[in-house]
Amino acid sequence: MKLPKIIEDKEKLRFLAPVAGAEIRHHVFVCGGTSCSKVDASSVKEAFVKELENRGLRYGKESKGRNPEGPILLTDCGSVGFCSIGVAVLVYPEGIWYAQVRESDVREIVEKHLIGGEVIWRLALKSFS
Repeated sequence: MKLPKIIEDKEKLRFLAPVAGAEIRHHVFVCGGTSCSKVDASSVKEAFVKELENRGLRYGKESKGRNPEGPILLTDCGSVGFCSIGVAVLVYPEGIWYAQVRESDVREIVEKHLIGGEVIWRLALKSFS
């Protein structure tokens, strides 16, 4: 198997992956694994997209409706390994695991946690901070 070419030029790497130099305040992962998908993970992810983009908080390319200076990175991911708690949402750097998140919970998570710094304890399963 041929190994990928290593890019030695750090400036080129920064150009290719501008997120590495972004001032991200929170990284939100929405589980899209099989079990979470069965309890409507797609609508939870879409609610995060709408809420963050409407507020200009979602980091990303302006051409995709995002903010290149946005402080929140939103990522959907595969199974986080806790299939019975879906939809699982993980918020870093705090290490908060939210369980059984529904579309109707997203605005509260954005307003209280991501903007206000307050954990939503009724949804919080585990905190590693």
